[in-house]
Amino acid sequence: MEKNFALISLGCAKNLVNSEQMLYLLSEAGYTLVPEAEGADFAVVNTCGFIDAAKSEAIDQILELAELKKAGRLGGLIVTGCLSERYQDVIQDELPEIDAVLGVGSFGDIVRAADAVMEKRGFSSFGDQNAPIEEIPRVVSTGPSWAYLRIAEGCNNFCAFCAIPAIRGRYRSRTMENVLEEARDLAAHGVKELIVIAQDITRYGTDLYGRRCLAQLCRELAKIEGVAWIRLHYLYPDQFDEELIEEIAANDKIVKYLDIPIQHINDAILRRMNRRGTGAEIRALFRTLRERIPGLVLRTSLIAGLPGEGEEEFEELCAFLREARIERAGVFPFSPEEGTPAAAMQHVDYEEAQRRAELIEQLQAPIMDAFLQGLVGKTLRVLYEYDDADSGMHVGRSYADSPDIDGLVFFTGAAVEGDFVEVFIEEADEGFLYGRKAEGLT
Repeated sequence: MEKNFALISLGCAKNLVNSEQMLYLLSEAGYTLVPEAEGADFAVVNTCGFIDAAKSEAIDQILELAELKKAGRLGGLIVTGCLSERYQDVIQDELPEIDAVLGVGSFGDIVRAADAVMEKRGFSSFGDQNAPIEEIPRVVSTGPSWAYLRIAEGCNNFCAFCAIPAIRGRYRSRTMENVLEEARDLAAHGVKELIVIAQDITRYGTDLYGRRCLAQLCRELAKIEGVAWIRLHYLYPDQFDEELIEEIAANDKIVKYLDIPIQHINDAILRRMNRRGTGAEIRALFRTLRERIPGLVLRTSLIAGLPGEGEEEFEELCAFLREARIERAGVFPFSPEEGTPAAAMQHVDYEEAQRRAELIEQLQAPIMDAFLQGLVGKTLRVLYEYDDADSGMHVGRSYADSPDIDGLVFFTGAAVEGDFVEVFIEEADEGFLYGRKAEGLT
């Protein structure tokens, strides 16, 4: 008898990798993935529990599936990931519709959980969140021409506003041998862009090898036949050194797009949030990167309304953004996360934090628009991903576009899906670029 399941993955790219690993394990055990939860033997929800909005999304998804189950249109419900880890003591009491629950140290137990649900038994597993990373194969769900490459788990930064170390554990690097073996396998299956991810990739290797090894890893990744782009997410500003800057500048396969979350620029707020470095050091780093890496696109994350942010501190952040002209920015209102030091600090209310976040978005909009307008009339290398039914155009991404968070390039002309195409940009509109395949180029 066929056993089938649905899989819903919420949250970040690192969570998606765990979902892909569970998909592999379930598939190997004889379970078949189906596109919809309705009618499935069970559904797996891999949750995010990072901020209130993510927790609400996860709970809403669980309750929606619980209604399907109650109506007899879904067999069972398995909840995994950060929400279950963070609230392991209460999650099944609060949401009794859940049949099985796994923490972030127990993704490898998904088949045991599935078997238990099929047999109408309860199941829970919360493994050591600080254990070495379990090397589990995965079924890549992105692409087909790009994939995430997770190089570490957990975090040792302990930013005052962040619950990730409590949820995901201490920083643990994967061995370079395992990372490179996975990268070679991805390339052999047609992956051209590797998006290197971890909560903090700049500390890669410090726990295993006693030194920062990201530059060395990038050199080795660049040697893999078939890998054309290496994209780096996330680099912490205090961990840059000369070796890494030189590698990014000199390595033609590293796309000149760096995601460096700074959160704020005011020194007092940075200290209070346990961020390393000062505003002056961030400014100096950005200047150095601009000077050393022509055409660099910077992405950052910012939090409005952090504890200690008054009008003066907020204006300092705005002034910095006007000066730095960061091409890509994600802006979030401060969310006081229970159990974190920042949650106990005095701060503006959420409405004010939201208002400030919106002001930053308004400030950033013309900066980002000007960057895109500056690409009109230029030819960009674009990774062709799919066709848009509405416009009838091909759709891809340039070096300046990371999947799901940045813009897209729409273009016309003969091309093969999954390949790189040289596209002459004719127009920029509302965050998207439009053009045509450059004549005489491949």
